[in-house]
Amino acid sequence: MKTGTRTASAVALLLAVAALPTSATAAAADTSHLEGRLPSGATYMMDVPTDWNGTVLLFSHGYNAGPANPAVDASDDATKALLLAKGYALIGSSYATTGWAVTDAVPDQLATLSVFTDRFGASERTIAWGRSYGGLVTTAIAERAPERIDGSLSLCGLVHGGVANWNNTLDPVFAIKTLLAPDSDVPLVNIADQAEANSAANALTTVVDSAQTTAAGRARIALAAALHNIPVWNQVTQTRPAETDWDTQQANQYDAVKGLLKIAAFNRRQEAEVRAGGNMSWNTGVDYAALLGRSSVGKEVTELYKKAGLSLGKDLATLNRAPRISADPNAVDWMSRTSSFTGELAKPQLSVHTIGDALVPVQTESALKRAVTAAGSGALLRQAYVDNAGHCTFSSAEQLAALHTLEDRLGTGKWRGTDATSLNSRAKAADSTTAARYVTYRPTPYLRPYDLAHPADGPRIRDHRPGTS
Repeated sequence: MKTGTRTASAVALLLAVAALPTSATAAAADTSHLEGRLPSGATYMMDVPTDWNGTVLLFSHGYNAGPANPAVDASDDATKALLLAKGYALIGSSYATTGWAVTDAVPDQLATLSVFTDRFGASERTIAWGRSYGGLVTTAIAERAPERIDGSLSLCGLVHGGVANWNNTLDPVFAIKTLLAPDSDVPLVNIADQAEANSAANALTTVVDSAQTTAAGRARIALAAALHNIPVWNQVTQTRPAETDWDTQQANQYDAVKGLLKIAAFNRRQEAEVRAGGNMSWNTGVDYAALLGRSSVGKEVTELYKKAGLSLGKDLATLNRAPRISADPNAVDWMSRTSSFTGELAKPQLSVHTIGDALVPVQTESALKRAVTAAGSGALLRQAYVDNAGHCTFSSAEQLAALHTLEDRLGTGKWRGTDATSLNSRAKAADSTTAARYVTYRPTPYLRPYDLAHPADGPRIRDHRPGTS
């Protein structure tokens, strides 16, 4: 991003110089790969082709539970090779810590950019991009440091923000425990350590496995999945079910529910709670019947309850009567300040999602649009959707198509070719060897939105459950 005013402050410049590795003294023309360490302890990686086209891509990687913490500068090896062949400079850091590391990730990414600029000079264009948790980091950079970039690209990103993420992760496990293990002492929040997180995940996974053997249990698993908008086709290895094939739909969700228990609901929550200083999510005031009514898979739940001879109304009433979970205000404040969004964009952003993502459901894009629209930045945002199952299962062609569409916006000042047909055409031109599956799609609302453009999104002080005073 070449501007006359883009001069680092004295402190930032000193940090950037201090971060340079010994090998960085070589001439730029002789350097294709560079690694080093920032003062924060984060490592960085840079790959710069000798025929650099003037654009630097600042890549933010996804959630890393550790303990290994390598620097990453591209989404995958195949896409990296294509980008380097087209002349892009690729850079990225490890972040100083693993886990929910946004407070380290944003400054470490910007410091990496400073090192690059000090070593190679100012770029003609700087694009921040990232996948999964790195989409959250990328969006944070776009909101908090727009002067450092020209635009941003989020792939399968947590663009709904941290508070919304943890609230919506709570709902399915609350339903599982309440309906399938009401006498269990499994903690859903305020988890002491990773050992307790493992124990909780294993306990509820056993409960879900047992429930899957009965029609009533399968219906209740589907209800829990619906509260997280878990899609009925969520892994490329699964059979894509027909519209009314309720049994196959539920079987696919069953796998994803167990994945949620094993990945995010306990282990990642516990790590995030440590950073936040307590529990940052709540379900006080939540009407689960209303949530199900807005779910993308509500019809499936209704049909499975009918098939099981079970009363959906009674189960929803049970959820709505169950004792609720309140958040720690200080933890909510931390998660809100560090990991939630205002929706205020100053530079163009393109956000892309697969429609069959169970870990970070496609409805997160609705949450992003809600925030950006409320902040008056809607003209700077475009969103696109890929017809595939799984989390971040984009082809190289689809990623390059998204990048080139954003570049077109930066070059012309206008969004063009953001429709599925145009994106697929760009994808085929960029890489004819991999899939082009963009599709016209409109996600349903995100069930538990929280952003800084809507003050009413915060937790209610009292537990106003339906039917309580």
